Amino acid sequence: MPGPAFDDEDGAGPRARPLLRTMFGDVLRRNRREQGRTLEDVARSAKISMPYLSEVERGRKEASSEVLAAVCDALRLELSDVLAEVGRDLAADRARRERVLRLDVALGRRAARPARRAGDTFCLAA
Repeated sequence: MPGPAFDDEDGAGPRARPLLRTMFGDVLRRNRREQGRTLEDVARSAKISMPYLSEVERGRKEASSEVLAAVCDALRLELSDVLAEVGRDLAADRARRERVLRLDVALGRRAARPARRAGDTFCLAA
């Protein structure tokens, strides 16, 4: 199921916010890989199934606080450090999303939205 969508401040339409379970999974996977450990090794140490850990890492399962604590223990990480890393990733995601500037909004006018067709190109200025 997709995450909630919120209207952009400029009224351009909905934008998806990242799901917490996805962000947690990304951080856990990144740390596991940095340690050179396998899903099987970490799952065994955390006393959870390897398929379940895979689903958690891919953001498909909402892990309980007990499972998160067990995985953090298996990875020899403090839960507070994982939470801080998730927070940094969320802040970076927000900064990326806020860098997009619509020219019509910047110029103070609203352009009519033409129908989009396959092959249309868009210009982004930095």
